[in-house]
Amino acid sequence: MKNKLWVEKYRPNTVQDYVFVNERQKKQVEGWVSEGSIPHLLLSGDPGTGKTTLAKVLIHELGVEEYDVLEINASRENGIDNMRDKINGFVQTMPFGKFKVVLLDEADYLTQASQAALRNDMEAYADTVRYILTCNYQHKIIPALKSRCHEFHIAKTDQTEFTARAATVLVTENVEFDLDDLDSYVRATYPDLRKCLNQLQVNSSNGKLMKPQAQGSSEHELLLEATQMFKSGKILEARQQLMQYIAMYPTRIEDCYRWMYDNLDLWGNSQERKDASIITIRNGLANLPLVGIPEISLAATLVELTS
Repeated sequence: MKNKLWVEKYRPNTVQDYVFVNERQKKQVEGWVSEGSIPHLLLSGDPGTGKTTLAKVLIHELGVEEYDVLEINASRENGIDNMRDKINGFVQTMPFGKFKVVLLDEADYLTQASQAALRNDMEAYADTVRYILTCNYQHKIIPALKSRCHEFHIAKTDQTEFTARAATVLVTENVEFDLDDLDSYVRATYPDLRKCLNQLQVNSSNGKLMKPQAQGSSEHELLLEATQMFKSGKILEARQQLMQYIAMYPTRIEDCYRWMYDNLDLWGNSQERKDASIITIRNGLANLPLVGIPEISLAATLVELTS
């Protein structure tokens, strides 16, 4: 337990523990739990605002057993066919309980064609399977898929509440901290509580929170400069830029892929080009654990995006 990630250690398990910004939404969730069932759900909101946590709270409160739950992160799946095979193999068997749940995180990473196929799968097993989709960007979900789901937008907490929750974790972990230092971490990560807790844990040593490092160029600037270098054929300089990024932000490698996804227009304006870019980014992220040197994986993904 000592080395457990704080994000997991302090993840709420019940509706009462979950922090709702909107009281009406809390009553709605309580109603689903009382009824013992949920519709297909599309949970949207900024990164780190609690979408996956709410999904897991619902699964827990509804008493859905582990063997009736399939969790998939669309951004990490290496190929849509592989993901669909997993889903189809899971939904085609009868549930042990009342119904099965497919929890599909970051569904906005799916191409439009993949989303259309998912919609068909949802309809085919509606009696025995519930889908909970999460996304950061609701507008990237096709209307046909949205129409099959109850849309549930999770607003970010205000910064004061955000700071209080981060401070509570530090106090519980017996970590001494300066309020100004905590405020610096909060300003750098808000509204992503997951990122904030990860940063606080990484930078806590011997019971004390370290001061945040002074930073030069922003993450966005470093990555944008590397992208421009790749586009202009300056491969060596671009890779050196990526190595600088990794040295400055060693715990944020996966954020590079999120940045690539957030800036799809950099890789082309047509829908076909954007769909191809999503697949490239998703495959790059899925292959990241298989590559010993993160810079090589990042460089390969950016080369493919800019070619």
